[in-house]
Amino acid sequence: MARAYVGLGANLGDREATIRRALELLGRDAHVRVVATSTLRETDPVGVVDQPRFLNGVAAVETRLRPRELLERLLDVERALGRTRDGRRWGPRTIDLDLLVYGDETVDEPGLRVPHLRLGERRFVLEPLAELDPELVVPGAGRVDALLASVE
Repeated sequence: MARAYVGLGANLGDREATIRRALELLGRDAHVRVVATSTLRETDPVGVVDQPRFLNGVAAVETRLRPRELLERLLDVERALGRTRDGRRWGPRTIDLDLLVYGDETVDEPGLRVPHLRLGERRFVLEPLAELDPELVVPGAGRVDALLASVE
C-alpha cells in the first residue's frame, strides 16, 4: 500500500460537514483507508480573493490505487458533493480534494502532477502536512518542515 496525502478545502455551505462527508465517502472505497486528518483551519482565498474564506486541512491515506486512479476517486467524491468545474479557476467551491503527495513518486502527465505543483508555496497545505508528518519528504522539493520554514 502507498501512503498518499490529500488536500482538503471548502468555502461554500457547511464547510466542515462537507469535508467530513468527503472523508467518509473516500473511506468507503475498499482500496482507500483514511489514516489521519489534520486540524482544519480557516484560510484566506488564493488567486480570486473576492470570495468566502476557506476551511483547509490534509488527510493521510493508505491506498492500493495508483495515482491516476486515486485522483479519479477524489474527483468522484467532489462530484458526489456537488462540485462543478464550470466556474472560474480558483473560485468558490463546495469541496476541493487535491492529491498532494503519493509515496515517493513523481508524476507529470496531462491532468495530474504529483507532488502537487504549488504545494511548496502554500502555507495552508504545508502547515497541515507538517502537523501530520513534519519529516515527510516531498519528492523533488525536500522535507515538509523545511518547506514550511521557507514560506514563513
